[in-house]
Parts: sequence; structure tokens; C-alpha cells
Amino acid sequence: MSRGPKIGCIADDYTGGTDVAAALRRQGLRTVLLFGAPGEGALTDECDAVVVALKSRALDAEAAVAMSLAAQHWLTAVAGVPTVYFKYCSTFDSTAAGNIGPVTDALLAAARAPLSVVCPATPEHGRTVYQGHLFVADQLLSESSMRHHPLTPMTDSYLPRLMAAQSPHPVKLIGWQDVRRGGAAIADALRRAAGEGVRHVVLDALDDDDLLTIAGAVAGMPVITGAAGLAGAVGHVIADHDQTEPAPPPLPAPAGASVVFAGSCSKTTLEQVAHARGRFASLRLDPRTAATPADLLGPARAWLLEHLGDEPVMIYSSAPADERGPADPDVANQLEATMGALAKAAVAAGARRVVVAGGETSGAVVDALEVKSVVVDAEADRGVPWCSTSDPRISLLLKSGNFGRPDLLVRAATSRTLS
Repeated sequence: MSRGPKIGCIADDYTGGTDVAAALRRQGLRTVLLFGAPGEGALTDECDAVVVALKSRALDAEAAVAMSLAAQHWLTAVAGVPTVYFKYCSTFDSTAAGNIGPVTDALLAAARAPLSVVCPATPEHGRTVYQGHLFVADQLLSESSMRHHPLTPMTDSYLPRLMAAQSPHPVKLIGWQDVRRGGAAIADALRRAAGEGVRHVVLDALDDDDLLTIAGAVAGMPVITGAAGLAGAVGHVIADHDQTEPAPPPLPAPAGASVVFAGSCSKTTLEQVAHARGRFASLRLDPRTAATPADLLGPARAWLLEHLGDEPVMIYSSAPADERGPADPDVANQLEATMGALAKAAVAAGARRVVVAGGETSGAVVDALEVKSVVVDAEADRGVPWCSTSDPRISLLLKSGNFGRPDLLVRAATSRTLS
């Protein structure tokens, strides 16, 4: 088969990019992940899927649209993909002004496509959609912890209403009963919706079988939107159709020191950090102990260079709410910049395995290391793949705050293979 990419994805943050890249690789698609706007020569290897990870989720809609359109143009005109998948979070993180609606509208207009689907369901992580309502495990999205998210508080669970608030175009729901009628019924419903001028079609999905059914109906559309669940199902359809070769086995871990950086304050990451603190040397960055977070950099760098060696080390700012100061975006940004600078110092000192917990922390580390392209390797946990750079080879694990088992950071830092 041709080794040109069959699908291109645009993710609205870096860990979202690793999540969707993992879903595609799991289907046997050789996947390349690019960070930021692709430049010349970005695709140096043959691949089946290419993911462009942007940091557009929290931007204003105009900036997010411009970044996404540039990525779409590169994916279609340079990489030659027939389908662009816009990947957002399975909790539909957005505000009333966007960016999911404005970006989707812009991608559809550029592709001259009549409509797309809206499907954030990822059942393996407890995200399901029923009668248009998005659930997080057994809670409505609006009743989950996402209701209090500092940047994108989700106070409504009804996806047609959420999408209608972000787009001037009509929105329609295809409910679970129709989804269970099969792919042909979904395709017919989509054709009728297009004839009615509908731009966005929300699809119910309760399990992976529903996603596979939906994928069979939408694969090949110029623009598809959803979370990693539907992306993986579309990847399955592509792999089955093209008889893609099985993914290679896990690689051996690189020689060199291992370092962990944790910035997420999610319950999952806090458990992982607590587990790791009992296994290897660690240092907490606590902005309450310094005049400014920038003042933490010098002592932390000295500690890092003193302890970096045969055993893994961890530097973290993750802490429960009662151990943090009041929320301050400027403090958070300075902490992320400090993490990035420390990661750069670690790699310069010989670290070749870098594990990062938290979306913003991952973005800071990737940017500080000036990583533009990685090949996606095996997953350490579901949705958390290893990513390999070249020249020098650095193995990166970038995890969303809520992903992974309690021992993930320890396993990632100590395993002999990237798995």
C-alpha cells in the first residue's frame, strides 16, 4: 500500500495531540506528531497518519481559527491527506464564544464541505453521549469537576445547545436509537441533514461499537470532529481498508538519565506524584516560598544537576488546593516557563527520557526543548504514548492530567522498554 498519510489531525492542545496520536497508532497506523505550525520538511518519514498539535484551546476564537486553517492547508496541500480530523477534549472544553464551533465552521468552509459530525464520546475514559447529553462516567458534564474549570467551565451538558452557542449554523442530533440502526442509517441521516442546511450533527455514542458504526459512516468525509475515541475508530476503518501493517513492538528505553516534571493538579496526577515521591528523589516548586516563581529556577537547576544520574528524579509543582496559593494565571505561566527551562537544562546534562504530567507543562517543555516533530511509539497507559525525537534521540512521555494509573510516572521513568 502507499505509505502516504490517510488522515491528518488538528489537536487543540499538546497532550490532546499525543492522545489522538496514540489512538491512531493503536490501530496500526504509523503516526507522526508535529508540535506547532508545520514548517518545510516537517514530514521526513513515510507515515499513515499525521497529527498537528496546536495550543489553541484557550486562545481567542480568531487566533484559534487562523492557526487551525494554516494547519489544515498544510495537511491537505502539502501532506496530501483526504480527511482532516479536528480533535478536541472529550469533555468538550470550550467557552460560549468557541473555539470548537468557530474552528469547525472555518475548516468546513475551507474544505467546501456541507457539514461535519460532533462526537466527543470516548467510552474507555467514561465519556459518553446520550440524547445529546455528554456524561463523565455517571455524571452529566455540568455536574462534574469540569463545572469549575478555571479557563473553560462547562456548566451545560447538552451538546446541540453548546454547539449552537458557538456557531450561527443549524445543529441536529442523531440519537442513540438511530445510531444503533447501523452505518447506512447514519449515512442516510447525514445526507438528509445536509439537504436541510444543517452544518453540525451531534451523534450519540455509548460504547466503542457505536463509535465503529459511526466511523464506518463518516470515514472519508473532508472534515470530521470529535475526541480521540472517534479518531481511533476512524483509524480502525482506515487500517482495515488499507491493510496497514501492524505497529512495531515497543522500543528499548534510551540510555541516559530519566527526569519527571509534573505540573497538573488533577486528582490523578496528585496520586501519581505521591507514588513517585516514595520511589526517587524529588523537589517541589512552591511559589509561596519565593518572591516570584522565577526565583525558584536557580536553586531548582542546582538541585537537578546535583541529583541527575543513574536514578530518576522528579520536579513538581502539583499540589492539592489547600497547599496552593490563590489561582493566578501569571504565577502559573511563570511556573510553566520554569519547568521548561529545567527540562532544557536536564537534556543538556544528558537526560534522554523526559516524562511530563499536565497539558500546560507539556507545552512548556516541548517548546523549551524546541521539539517540532516526533514519531509516536507504544503507549505507557491508554492515551499516553511515548514519542521519540531524533538527533539526539529523546523519549518524551506527555500525559494529560487525568490520564494514567497511579504508578505511571514510576513505570515511565524506570521501565527498560518504552511501553
